[in-house]
Amino acid sequence: MHPIAQRLDRISPSQTLAISAKARALKAAGKNVISLSAGEPDFDTPQFIKDAAIAAIQRGETKYTDVPGTLALRKAVAAKFKADHGVEYAPEEIIVSTGGKQVIFNAMLSTLDAGDEVIIPTPCWVSYPDIVAVAEGTPVFVAGPQNNGFRVRAEDLEAAITPKTKWVIFNNPSNPTGTAYSAEDLKPICEVLLRHPNVWVLTDDIYNKLAYDGFKPATFVEAEPRLKDRILTMNGCSKAYAMTGWRIGFAGGPAALIKAMNKLQGQSTSNTSSVSQAAALAALTGPQDFIGEMVAVYQARRDLVVDMLNQAQGIACSKPEGAFYVFPSVRGCYGKTTKGGARITNDEEFVVALLGEEGVAAVHGSAFMYPDHFRISYATDTESLRDACTRIQRFCAGMV
Repeated sequence: MHPIAQRLDRISPSQTLAISAKARALKAAGKNVISLSAGEPDFDTPQFIKDAAIAAIQRGETKYTDVPGTLALRKAVAAKFKADHGVEYAPEEIIVSTGGKQVIFNAMLSTLDAGDEVIIPTPCWVSYPDIVAVAEGTPVFVAGPQNNGFRVRAEDLEAAITPKTKWVIFNNPSNPTGTAYSAEDLKPICEVLLRHPNVWVLTDDIYNKLAYDGFKPATFVEAEPRLKDRILTMNGCSKAYAMTGWRIGFAGGPAALIKAMNKLQGQSTSNTSSVSQAAALAALTGPQDFIGEMVAVYQARRDLVVDMLNQAQGIACSKPEGAFYVFPSVRGCYGKTTKGGARITNDEEFVVALLGEEGVAAVHGSAFMYPDHFRISYATDTESLRDACTRIQRFCAGMV
């Protein structure tokens, strides 16, 4: 008998990380591979943030902190929520965790009992269902139709709510589609939630600074303040501040929920890295100009990728409002055979053949609970993106 717990049978390894690992292995074997599979900014962490971390080390700020984060950082997070969305949180309503993923783990493990349901609009980030499952909850998927910009419709959300529904998880802007919701877009969703007072909302706003063409993604409390006492507003430093490896996520929510999450965190990781917290404090309170510069680069890349993909035979790609992903349809390639002899009948076969024949790593849509599509991250340099899209055009043109 092996000692592995049955709860691990409920989850699977991250498929985005699996594709990235396969791409690295091909690269190590000498193949020319362009990896567009990872959701990570290619920009370096700004120097003033690095300097703040180094200064913290020199000052000896290398000890334990309060479990939910230093008071200075929690105040800075609260100030960020106020500045960005006009939402007020007290320091005791804020928790800082080891990445946004731990925030979600803390929330689900602190609140779900066996059989509780969590509604997850799809396409969705690959980790949501597994985090819910390991907490003994039941993921309930509600598809956002492609002809609605992948946004979930209020009536479909309403139909999915049952007496067992405890949470709805929203990601705005979304990974993998880049779809974003404005305050106006969220209003009908909020109307549904007002009718169901036992349903809580976890809003994952990690990409909310990365939005294009003047679009402003809204957070739920901003769209409907009456829901505040059952909303967990999550964000972090990974995407907007190019700080993925620093592992800083944070959330604001009702004090009782934050207290429960803090209790769990105190018996798992305790505080996140004291040095990373010092860096995050500098990120949130220092100059913000570089974010706009980064967004301008991303927007130009988005436009390039969407344009080039729509020139590829059998591919249809909509233009997203935010994040740094596109999520094109590959239905037009089904039933065809590639130059390398691969018959394409689903999205996974498409990305596997694309990686093998052209050295472009992308992630199949089924990994995001939404088949017939694939995800490309344009968080890489422009020339590599141009080369990758040219390869995709050639790959599709070679199909018969």
